Amino acid sequence: MYKKILVAVDGSENSKRAGKHAAKLATLSKDTEVTVVYVSDFNEDSQEKVHDGGQLEFELSRKKKVQSIREQLELNETFYKIEVMHGRPAPVIIEMANDGGFDLVVIGSRGLNPVSKILLGGVSQKVVNHANCPVLVVK
Repeated sequence: MYKKILVAVDGSENSKRAGKHAAKLATLSKDTEVTVVYVSDFNEDSQEKVHDGGQLEFELSRKKKVQSIREQLELNETFYKIEVMHGRPAPVIIEMANDGGFDLVVIGSRGLNPVSKILLGGVSQKVVNHANCPVLVVK
């Protein structure tokens, strides 16, 4: 089955569902390793700092976005690691998928970006089109 799964999260409901699905897939083999990636977009960061008012709250906001997948993976006793990356989400996820030797990428169909509510989300569509491994889009 899948030995290395990359799951991209952003805190959206679709992202949480994608995380749950990745956690279920990981239980199919004891050797499966899951990498959870949250890509912090520079535009998003600058808006959050204004609203959150401090670095500590900013970090807590990021941790909340990966909390549900973390809990599910720990419940299933799955080996995982969390990567917080900076940049534009699609290119970062694609680079990780293509350079990291992943067997599967799991991503939500649409994220938190209001523009991505049209059809398939912009990030997930780019990942589907440019990742060298299979991509599972969860809605």
